[in-house]
Amino acid sequence: MEYTKREMMFVAAARELKDEEVVFVGVGIPLISSRLAKMTHAPNLVLLFAGGSIDPRTEEVLSTCGPEVLNEPISVSFFEVYELLQRGRVDVAFIGGAQIDRYGNVNSTAIGGYPNPKARLTGSGAANDMASLAKRTVITTNLEKRRFVEKVDYITSPGYLGGGDDRKLAGLRWGGPKRIITDACIFEFHEETKEIMLRSVFPGVTIEKIKENTGFDFIVGDVEEVDPPTEEELLCLRKIT
Repeated sequence: MEYTKREMMFVAAARELKDEEVVFVGVGIPLISSRLAKMTHAPNLVLLFAGGSIDPRTEEVLSTCGPEVLNEPISVSFFEVYELLQRGRVDVAFIGGAQIDRYGNVNSTAIGGYPNPKARLTGSGAANDMASLAKRTVITTNLEKRRFVEKVDYITSPGYLGGGDDRKLAGLRWGGPKRIITDACIFEFHEETKEIMLRSVFPGVTIEKIKENTGFDFIVGDVEEVDPPTEEELLCLRKIT
């Protein structure tokens, strides 16, 4: 079956989630990809939503705080959902962002600096708590120079801060970004320096093309090609998009 690069992105992001994990789901791509994972390879995935819903059974999930999730049988307070993060019970923070830097810090607050921004964005929502306290973070965004920058204008959600041990020194004892899923490739992070490192490319995408659309030099290791979407993945994805 033919597919678009955006569909490849949704599928690649869904594959990062493992069965029986607890995932705190952000808006946009994470919302769709988490539902896709649950429909395919991870039926026992437990999804948490910022509005207070835990693992809604409805397939008509349009937002993380909409009535379709808040009317579900397991609906708790904001405090109880965030408490799960604080207790280390969340495996994955699944978020997006407008800017990402070489150490996986994410900006979804303001472009051009906080005091006098060129553009004011949606802000943190739950993303800061998610990226700070989950066992690992998966980030999704399109591959563009304006998004992949040397240093974000504002740290909404902490990655590895300045690299190395900075995250632990700041008091964040666990977690950190594990993968960045784009519409062209997948990045991971160097074990010691915590810098972005190219892990794999989508079918038909070259490393040179990725470099052209990234605002800094990144580490290139043993790069693999991502398997294209299966027929099952595409059919399930098209039911919910």
